[in-house]
Amino acid sequence: MRAIVTRVTEAAVSIDGKETARIGKGFLVLLGVHKDDIEEDADKIADRITGLRVFSDEEGKMNVSPKDAGAEILIVSQFTLYADVRSRRPGFSDAARPEKAIPLYERVTEKCRSAGFPVQTGTFGADMMVSSVNDGPVTIYLSSRPSA
Repeated sequence: MRAIVTRVTEAAVSIDGKETARIGKGFLVLLGVHKDDIEEDADKIADRITGLRVFSDEEGKMNVSPKDAGAEILIVSQFTLYADVRSRRPGFSDAARPEKAIPLYERVTEKCRSAGFPVQTGTFGADMMVSSVNDGPVTIYLSSRPSA
C-alpha cells in the first residue's frame, strides 16, 4: 500500500461540481492499494499516517503528532500510485481491483477514525476534483512494504 500524505491547512473533494468532503488543518492522503496487499498493509499504513509527527512545535520544528495538533484527515483513493510508467501510456496492472481495494481502503479509513481522528473520504472510483492548500509544503511518501 502506498500513501502520499500532504500536510494541509484545508482540503476538499468535489464530484460533479458538488463538494462532498472537506477538512481543515490536517492531512490529505492519496491512498493506493496494491494487488497483493492484505489487512496487515492497511493497518501498517494507517498507523504510519496517524503517527506521523510533522506538525510544528513552539520552536518551529516538526515534532508534533497529528493527534496533538488537532488534525483532520481526508483520504482519497488513488490507484494511479501503482502506475507502471515504463512507456508513455501508464499501465495499472499492479493496482488492486475494486473488490479487493475497497475493503482495504475502508479499513484504513476506519483505523484512522478509531485512532480518534475526524476522517472524511473521497468516493472510491469517482471522477473527483481534489483541492488543497499545502502547508509548508510538507509531503511525505509512505509505503506498507519497504521495497515498494
